[in-house]
Amino acid sequence: MNRSIGWRCATCGATLDIAAVFPWRCPNSTDVDRHHVLRIVRAPGLLAATDDAHPFVAFDSELAWAGCASAHGMTASARAALVYELDDAVRDVGGVGFAVTPFARQDAMSDALGFDPDGGVWVKDETCNVGGSHKARHLFTVLLHLRACETLGLAPWVTPSERPPLAIASCGNAAIAAATLAAALRWPLTVFIPPWASQSVVATLRAYGATLQVCQRLVTDAPGDPCIYRFREAVAGGAVPFSVQGPENALCLDGGRVMGFEMLSAGFELDRVFVQVGGGALAAGLADALAIFRSGARLHAVQAQGCAPLDRAWSRAVALPGGAATAAEHWDDCMWPWEHEPASIADGILDDETYDWIEVVEGMFRSGGSPVVATEADLTTAHEIGVRRTAIDVSATGTAGLAGLIAMRERVADSDRVAVVFSGAER
Repeated sequence: MNRSIGWRCATCGATLDIAAVFPWRCPNSTDVDRHHVLRIVRAPGLLAATDDAHPFVAFDSELAWAGCASAHGMTASARAALVYELDDAVRDVGGVGFAVTPFARQDAMSDALGFDPDGGVWVKDETCNVGGSHKARHLFTVLLHLRACETLGLAPWVTPSERPPLAIASCGNAAIAAATLAAALRWPLTVFIPPWASQSVVATLRAYGATLQVCQRLVTDAPGDPCIYRFREAVAGGAVPFSVQGPENALCLDGGRVMGFEMLSAGFELDRVFVQVGGGALAAGLADALAIFRSGARLHAVQAQGCAPLDRAWSRAVALPGGAATAAEHWDDCMWPWEHEPASIADGILDDETYDWIEVVEGMFRSGGSPVVATEADLTTAHEIGVRRTAIDVSATGTAGLAGLIAMRERVADSDRVAVVFSGAER
């Protein structure tokens, strides 16, 4: 039985059946009102996983792409075969396929931070994942849905040569993940990047065959990221939103939950989870996993002092008459683009808007957690400790969750069992 049984918009309540093809956005989302996000409706019950080594097969019964494919007659064995087929193609291109990533107590780091032997810090290491970060998880379920629709004859094109291009707005790990997956299937991809994009990232994207579009701010652009505006224009013209932002493609949230399933299936009783937040999809997936597992761990979403729209949204949400549980009804009052020039050593979490903020705010509220704003000193210390006290070649963005723990350390008990995500490799 697949437990993903439909979609429901957190903002307006619109619903879609799980059999819906290309359930990218809420049907009520428009060019002038993008404040909608579809969330997976799940049948009651505890998570049930198989013993398959591939996480996207092991957790097949929880995934929305699989629920859709099943509703159209694709068997579990056929879905598993599709997962392995795509994984082999990804491995051929990038040298790495999807697997359960390491999750273990880091003893030296726990000691350095003053934890008791019974407590400590557990690190989920995503630096060894496809594309060197967690981002490919989000996009893999989008790709699986696309290939399932092709296989089942549900796609509006007939041959691969007729495929519409994939599109993403990113200049970092998400873009590299998208380019890796697109190259594996020889699917055309356009990446919308800012003028200041890293030349090393640009070179990697070009090596994978991606088409790059540099996005200058236009005088007609509203506040916010011009790359997002050009991306949306491409999607309006027929491109597939190959996005890691839930309001642009809800299926990215489907794959993002798998990391949380892996963490919580490991059997450690966690007291707190600290996770870095840029666009918010990573934290949204963890929040959903914590709810499904009925975990007692508190969720803490971490942003940099130089760009913290989620912390501002949280302050406004908890002050609402109905509290943070009603935040989805007050998007305009809580979340808007950061007005200041974003700046931080953790440059991968400088999204001027936390697109998937609703699930994160609700997850913190539900778990008794809270947001954390890390200073540049916290972020620098976290990176130094993360690299020096582990054998993980992680970036400053990747250790930003640890910076949140450092910022809150005086309020965290020495016996607490704390999880953080090292979300991306140093480049």
